[in-house]
This record gives sequence, structure tokens and C-alpha cells, in this order.
Amino acid sequence: MRIRLASSSKTRSMLLQHAGIEFIQESVDFDEENIVASSPKNFVYQATMGKYEANIKAFGYEDYPLLVADTVVTSQGKILRKAKCIDDARNILMTQSGNITSIITCMIYHAKDCKIIDMSQTDYLFKEFDMDDLERYLTSGEWRGKAGACMVEGFCKPYIKEVRGYESTAMGLCVEVLQTFVTS
Repeated sequence: MRIRLASSSKTRSMLLQHAGIEFIQESVDFDEENIVASSPKNFVYQATMGKYEANIKAFGYEDYPLLVADTVVTSQGKILRKAKCIDDARNILMTQSGNITSIITCMIYHAKDCKIIDMSQTDYLFKEFDMDDLERYLTSGEWRGKAGACMVEGFCKPYIKEVRGYESTAMGLCVEVLQTFVTS
């Protein structure tokens, strides 16, 4: 069965490929800048619902099951959004340095026979970031478009002291949960 991944994320498409889930990738945008949320989980739920509503209106779910997802990063009680500039990215990453960072992904999968909403969380305890390494990462621009400027599969990987949860959740899509509903 092939699904429609309503996301432009290269990481989410890679996760589906590695999981052996066939998909097409196309989406319509949803502006999450106006979301007012009381908690990180509330924020990511609202963002995912907004994406779901925009994409269900554009594509439906009859021809291909629809999959939408959103991810939020939180540390020290702060919601760490996508950085707007290099200084913003530096401040966001310094909030995570030497602390616990939680990455929460919400996904909605809607097929003819089922609809699931899942919220998964992965917690990372990071060592303090090396400042020279941090500056190289910032200069590379790889942080752009990433929630919390965080790349657990890239820059952050050598600083991980402890992990609780699935790496796929932190990368933007809990494929372990999705695989129980999707057969390829």
C-alpha cells in the first residue's frame, strides 16, 4: 500500500524509505506562526491538526492514506521553534547544551479503514556542546528548518549522554508506531 506523506521533510521521507513504506510526497503549507499554546504538546498537536486540515482539504484520503506530522523541541520549559537566524539558532542550541531536551512528534494517519493520532516523545540528555563545533554547525546552515535547530542524527549525536524513546520520533516521525497500521 502506498501512502501520501504530506510533508516536504527529507528526513521524514528517508524514515519511510528505511521502514520500507511506499509513499508519494506532496503537501500544502500550513503557517504555524500564529499558534498560541500552553505547552509543547498542545503546540505540536495544534500544528499537526492545522497541517492535517489543510492537506485533507487538498488531497483527501480516498486515493492514498494521508500522513501528516509535526515536531516540537523543548528544553528548560521552553518551546524551541525553528530558528529565524544564526543568532537565534545559537541561543536555542545553548538552551539544550548540558540539559535534557525533549523532542515531541505528533502524527495523524488517515486511511479508509482507520484514523490514528499519535504523540510520541524522545528525551535526550546532552553533554555541553563544544563551542568551536557549535560554530561550525551554525556556519554550515544545517540547522535551518529544524525544530529547535536540533539534529540528533547529525550535530547533536556525539553529545548524547542518554536517550529515552525512539530516534525516529526525534527525527520527525515515529515509524515504530506507524508500521503497526501500514503494511507495504
